[in-house]
Amino acid sequence: MEDAVSTATEVNARWLSAFARRSRVAATSLACWGAATLSSLLLVVSFPDFNLWPIAWFGLVPLLVVIARRPVPWRAFLLGWLTGGVFFYGSCHWLTYSMVHYGGIPAWTSYLLLVPGALTLGLFPGLFALVLACAVKKWGGRALFAAPLVWSSLEWARLATTGQLWNALGYSQAYQPMLIQSARWGGVYFVGFLIVSVNAAIAFLLLKRTIGATTFASCVVAGAAIVIFATQAGSKAEPSSSQGTPDVVVIALQPNVPMDPVKSPQEMRELTSRHIEMSESGLRQLRDDRTRRLVIWPESPMNFTYSGDSQFRELLAQFSQENNASVLFNSQEPAPNEGIYNSALLVNEQGSLIAQYDKIRLLPFGEYVPLPRWLPGAGLIRAIVGDFTPGTKYTVMPVGAHRAGVFICIESAYPSIARKLTSEGADVLINISNDGYLGRTAVMRQHLANAVFRAVENGLPLLRVTNTGISAYITAEGEVKDATSGFQPAVRTWTLAHSGNSKTFYTRHGDLFAGTSGLITLLIFVASLVARPR
Repeated sequence: MEDAVSTATEVNARWLSAFARRSRVAATSLACWGAATLSSLLLVVSFPDFNLWPIAWFGLVPLLVVIARRPVPWRAFLLGWLTGGVFFYGSCHWLTYSMVHYGGIPAWTSYLLLVPGALTLGLFPGLFALVLACAVKKWGGRALFAAPLVWSSLEWARLATTGQLWNALGYSQAYQPMLIQSARWGGVYFVGFLIVSVNAAIAFLLLKRTIGATTFASCVVAGAAIVIFATQAGSKAEPSSSQGTPDVVVIALQPNVPMDPVKSPQEMRELTSRHIEMSESGLRQLRDDRTRRLVIWPESPMNFTYSGDSQFRELLAQFSQENNASVLFNSQEPAPNEGIYNSALLVNEQGSLIAQYDKIRLLPFGEYVPLPRWLPGAGLIRAIVGDFTPGTKYTVMPVGAHRAGVFICIESAYPSIARKLTSEGADVLINISNDGYLGRTAVMRQHLANAVFRAVENGLPLLRVTNTGISAYITAEGEVKDATSGFQPAVRTWTLAHSGNSKTFYTRHGDLFAGTSGLITLLIFVASLVARPR
């Protein structure tokens, strides 16, 4: 009897011990998943419209800590994937607006449709976590300081493989000019590198908590601060084309054209008259007739067709001649094989067309359908969203003594577009855009953040002229000036002054920093897989 009781007691003890172990493992796993989710939420609120930008400097710490404490690669990948997926879903939820309001899709369905895209983009933070876990497993906690290189290289890979760099980590700092001047050297990737460096230093300090760890982490943070202040001082020393005697005055229109894609002839005439009247109102405010005049109309759902509409051509020529002003505007122009370009056209003071840029990077499921024509339903989708032809040439337009690099809407999210135009000789950048289809959402400030970085990367002023906002003058140092409110008609008057500009390191060498980071990351990953000799 005593033996039976003893055996039962031992069994119960073993069962309770096993249960306790399982409970601890479950609690630990739950804490890890919670930490990954916390990192994603911290990153979400560091971006517009929350605008809590300082949080980005420690938002990745929870994820880094759980990876370093238990560097199991497959588990780290899943944690990073969760962080990335939740971040992209939370920061880009505004994509549902056009689905609901213009596509007639139920709200719950729209939010479900976001899941595949968020999970796809979330793979890159997942790969970041996997590579980092392999490095920590091989070399210990100090391998956390490889995180900045790995993160930057995978943001670069994300753009190369998916065509999307939206909400790269550096964009969270877009409205803090002092913190983003390093983009002149390594683009938005370099700013993200500095942010992750500080995150890694904080995580390392939390894990080690020794004098040596504190010293080393402090040195890393100090190094990031030195880079920030050094590049800030360097940007102030360089000449800017916003300095000097103004020789071109710009009238920028925000006409707030309604988003309804179907417009009657009468409504088209009224909206065209709105453009003319707002332009003339802005021109009447000018006092100096000696400067060149440029009127900029934004991209909008007006669907001007300059080549196919003789009345519009005559109206524009008359306006240009009477007001002695050039006009830059958006138009649908014929492309080969009965295609259509989304174009920016420049008409001079004599009313003659002198330059045309055809949009090169089109918006997927907005301006073209990235599906084979033979796929069932692809033709129907094309009929709804349109099927534009991408342009092939980078056109720099003459504006007085200036040369303007003009790009359209989402092209501001592609660093290579502005960089190529600058390399071709542009000394001012102009972005005409229309964000109205996405409503009063975070996209307005997130999209503007892209334009801010294009200005800083190339050391040029950028004029952003939009249909519904936010329109603004962005200095070469990334300061946003004279910004408009959203969904209100507005006219802005800006001036351009000619001065010599030296090309930035980023303009000359492009993604050299990101590419080098990618090569080092690959070497780190391969080395981490090589077994240590016995």
